[in-house]
Amino acid sequence: MNSNKNSSRRRLEGKNSKPLSRKPSNKRTSKKDSSKSSQSSQTNSSTGIRLNKYIANSGVCSRREADTYIEHGSVKVNGKLVTEMGYKVQPDDVVQFDGTSITPEQKRYILLNKPKNYITTMDDDRGRKTVMDLVSNASKERIYPVGRLDRNTTGLLLFTNDGDLAKKLTHPKHNVRKLYHASLDRKLDLKDLEKLRGEVIIEGRKVFIDAVSYVDGQPKTEIGIEIHSGRNRIVRKIFEHVGYKVNKLDRVIFAELTKKNLPRGRWRALTNQEVSNLQMMK
Repeated sequence: MNSNKNSSRRRLEGKNSKPLSRKPSNKRTSKKDSSKSSQSSQTNSSTGIRLNKYIANSGVCSRREADTYIEHGSVKVNGKLVTEMGYKVQPDDVVQFDGTSITPEQKRYILLNKPKNYITTMDDDRGRKTVMDLVSNASKERIYPVGRLDRNTTGLLLFTNDGDLAKKLTHPKHNVRKLYHASLDRKLDLKDLEKLRGEVIIEGRKVFIDAVSYVDGQPKTEIGIEIHSGRNRIVRKIFEHVGYKVNKLDRVIFAELTKKNLPRGRWRALTNQEVSNLQMMK
């Protein structure tokens, strides 16, 4: 279309003695302003936080669910409906979900020394005690357990509303350290201990055991075992693999966090340094 306009202009200039008047200064200003506007738009799109993450951080729902709500017109930013995936929310923006203003929650990180007979779930339709009962007053924000410990396993369990960190700590590629103290039904023979060094096959899948040894100063029924697998009941299955039953199982280290000064059944907030250490894990 521009090419046609230029051709028409050249034909008109050829017929008239005077060329058509132009206003270069206005055009130059307009182009400059357009450039500034473009740069401003690029800055807005490269800063801020994605709308679905903003909604998830506000405790409304997950990121995936937020995408659906955005698509179906449940979200407004500064009074305007937003259905664009990937929209970036700026610090001064007002976000409304179904007519109610929302703001991202403050991130919380709670460490529990889990006692026996509590299940790791948000709630239980059979009325059993859950770990959420133990941390009910730990945070006004809604927090979730990172990974799980089975009902009879005790020890360290982390809770947070930081979905990115939770995903990082549970993904196998990050090799998060987990150290357990297992009490067996009988003494572990040295030959069986040697069988547990390195890789073992459990239910047709490889499990790598980072370290295993007798606990210093304790009977040969007391074993320390370090793994990074997050499979359900995996430590118990490892010892069953060589013919032993685990009577007690306690997680004493999780992602370099320890039970120091944390009695059974009690919780504490992580320090800023502990949070930084977790976030810096590769």
